[in-house]
Amino acid sequence: MLEIKHQDNGSKGEFYIGEAEQHLAEMSYSWAGEDKFIIDHTWVDDSLRGQHVGRHLLDHAVELARQKQVKILPLCPFAKSEFNKDPSLHDVLFG
Repeated sequence: MLEIKHQDNGSKGEFYIGEAEQHLAEMSYSWAGEDKFIIDHTWVDDSLRGQHVGRHLLDHAVELARQKQVKILPLCPFAKSEFNKDPSLHDVLFG
C-alpha cells in the first residue's frame, strides 16, 4: 500500500501520497474552531484510480478525528458521499 503522509499547520492540513511538492493524491481540510475540521477537497491522480486511494485518505482523516475527539464536516463531494454510504463513520460526523 502507498504511504499516506500528513501535514497540519494549525489552521489547514492535508493527507497525501507522494512528495510534499508533487502529490499523487490528496485530501485537504481546514480547522473550524477546536472541535471540528472541514474536508474541502479530495483529488487522486489517474494513475492511482481503482485502488480506493480516496477512501484510504478519508480513513486517515477519520482516525485523526477520533484521536483528537473532534468532528468532521465533509464539504468535499467525495467525502460527503463516503459519509453517506458508511454509517461506521458517523461517530465523527458533524451535525
